[in-house]
Amino acid sequence: MNDAHTPTIPAATGDSGQPLTHFDAAGQAHMVDVGAKAETHRVARASGRISMQRPTLELIEAGTHKKGDVLGIARIAAIGGAKRCADLIPLAHPIGLTKVSVELSIDHAACAVDIAVTAETVGRTGVEMEALAAVSVGLLTIYDMCKAVDRGMVISDIGLLEKRGGKSGHWTAAR
Repeated sequence: MNDAHTPTIPAATGDSGQPLTHFDAAGQAHMVDVGAKAETHRVARASGRISMQRPTLELIEAGTHKKGDVLGIARIAAIGGAKRCADLIPLAHPIGLTKVSVELSIDHAACAVDIAVTAETVGRTGVEMEALAAVSVGLLTIYDMCKAVDRGMVISDIGLLEKRGGKSGHWTAAR
């Protein structure tokens, strides 16, 4: 059924030529039915970067930022971002995470902080979105805490590095 405010669109396809799963036959967005899928151990790893001025990086590394431990707070925020993913991404399934780990590292040469997040679950749908949400929230937290001293920070290179589990098996980014 189609109303005047919701136009029917042709079936959208991804790079593989397969139909995008978040659209029904009429082109309407819907949450994918994962009820018939087997529960499997699923893991996703994502990463990203925030670049900044050298004095900003020095404040973060020294732990002397007046707002506190920037990297420690970013780690907690990233975990929270993974946990709240389904509240932020409209068609993401709420899932029970079994593990979220966050690695933060400083790249002195590039004046940047890198973040990598691994999210895990045992369930019927993957954890890619949770890992990507965690990376995004972690980086946004660094920006928020440091914007008073460096509004020119740039968040970049957010992407999925790897996913394991489920019907599609193991996938690794060609980076």
